[in-house]
Amino acid sequence: MLFSAPSQVRYAHTDVKIPDFDPYRRNSLHDPNTETSSSDSERRAFSYLTVGSAGVATVYCSKYLVETFISSMSASADVMALSKIEVKLDAIPEGSSATFKWRGKPLFIRHRTPQEIATEKGIDINTLRDPQHDEDRAQKPEWLIVIGVCTHLGCVPIADAGEFGGYFCPCHGSHYDTSGRIRKGPAPLNLEVPEYSFPSEDLVIVG
Repeated sequence: MLFSAPSQVRYAHTDVKIPDFDPYRRNSLHDPNTETSSSDSERRAFSYLTVGSAGVATVYCSKYLVETFISSMSASADVMALSKIEVKLDAIPEGSSATFKWRGKPLFIRHRTPQEIATEKGIDINTLRDPQHDEDRAQKPEWLIVIGVCTHLGCVPIADAGEFGGYFCPCHGSHYDTSGRIRKGPAPLNLEVPEYSFPSEDLVIVG
């Protein structure tokens, strides 16, 4: 004869004692039917005000940090001062070249003769590696202004040298004419012409 063990049913969590937090509650909260007092409304309003003030302060702090970061990334006053250079042109006689330092690079300013101007204007640009008209490279025909960095590997060319009377790069033998255009050698491009303006007849501002 078989006997089955008596089954026992146990409901979960029925033996767990729920802690009583009444001693920690305000008296106004003991009775759920009691309306919220005015002091509770004031506390709630104060909490909202505190959170709102903290949010506004966070926004202003974030704005200050962003502005500080951006200003730190901008160029300093001394760097901005070097972004432009003024050159007195009357100090460069006709047929001569002068070298200046601009933005950490050599700047060539050449006072060209009428013969040099005529020669460069008579060149067929279809024969050039980097075709450019002379008038597109010189705002005033008598003044050629170029950055003295060879477009091959960045060496500094020698002024008034080379087979075309302009500039010669001693590193790898690139020859430029008196318009700064590449005529012979490995350089792929003409010498770069920077932005410049003539506020007066004897003054040029580069940059």
